[in-house]
Amino acid sequence: MAAPATPGNLAGQAPKGAWKITFLLFLLMVVNFADKIVVGLAGVPIVNELELQPEQFGLLGSSFFFLFSISAIVVGFIVNRVATRWVLLVLAAVWALAQFPMIGTVGFTTLMICRVILGAGEGPAAAVAVHALYKWFPDEKRTLPTAILTQGSAFGVILAVPALNWIIVNHGWHYAFGALGVVGLIWVLAWMLLGREGPLTETTAETAGPRIPYLQLLTSRTFIGCVLASFGAYWALSLGLTWFTSFVVKGLGFSQQEAGFISILPWVFGATVVLLTGWLSQALMARGVSSRRARGVLGSAPLVVGGCILATLPYIPGGALQIATLVVGAGLSGSIYVVCAPMLAEFSPVS
Repeated sequence: MAAPATPGNLAGQAPKGAWKITFLLFLLMVVNFADKIVVGLAGVPIVNELELQPEQFGLLGSSFFFLFSISAIVVGFIVNRVATRWVLLVLAAVWALAQFPMIGTVGFTTLMICRVILGAGEGPAAAVAVHALYKWFPDEKRTLPTAILTQGSAFGVILAVPALNWIIVNHGWHYAFGALGVVGLIWVLAWMLLGREGPLTETTAETAGPRIPYLQLLTSRTFIGCVLASFGAYWALSLGLTWFTSFVVKGLGFSQQEAGFISILPWVFGATVVLLTGWLSQALMARGVSSRRARGVLGSAPLVVGGCILATLPYIPGGALQIATLVVGAGLSGSIYVVCAPMLAEFSPVS
């Protein structure tokens, strides 16, 4: 269900300041994914210094997700009652503070605990950011802002990987975590000064519509389809976040510096796919194409193709062809992130 008509969106236009908030939320996702990628990027130095086995490093990578989904659901209920401005402020502060213990000498347990805390703070980030964004844009204007917000993830990697890799190579992996903590605190300060709640949130007895139980929303075919599609897409994402750089260094023989630049490639391709999906989806909606086609089919088709490409990876010779397979397969998977949130927002009551 779209936002009710208010003075700011009577003509279907976004209120003044909407794109400024979009940019701030985009930067939030930049920080979010820079935080995610750092363990995978510094994988080889971390394994060497802490003398970890592959199983331990895999556990370290997955520990980020231990509380990720649980936290997302809990905070999802909180933002029904608490302004997103303050929720995002607290979440970003948690991310920043969770990075600083790694500046000093740490063991495997401390590193894993900090990643669990970071995951708990970042789990709700995308959903809360979308929730905040949709208070600034009516339904027919949401796909492109969602695509821009989603691309914070790609740009977080594209911008962070060269900088973090330089720090890792020249100063050690500990300072890469510290740099992310400082960047996180800078965003917190910017949000304190510039962030505010969107105006498209007022509901009345007439505009709010009937109360719909959560069970009905969570068992709808659209929701179940989005969950299944996102599960597959996030599987590819988490694989890349944890193992891609280590695979390039240890599996293909590149140096840490070279692997840093190679690690950007999936995100550059993915950013192109996601932005094109968002633009094309919104253009099709404007021409009267059904949401099922303009959002559902357009978002899921590249995901299916990307999954099929990744499935061929074990049968492809090593080297450039394997890298190309990973880049294209993982990049196509990101299309689903753009369309799921607008589709769910179509039938979820504003309240």
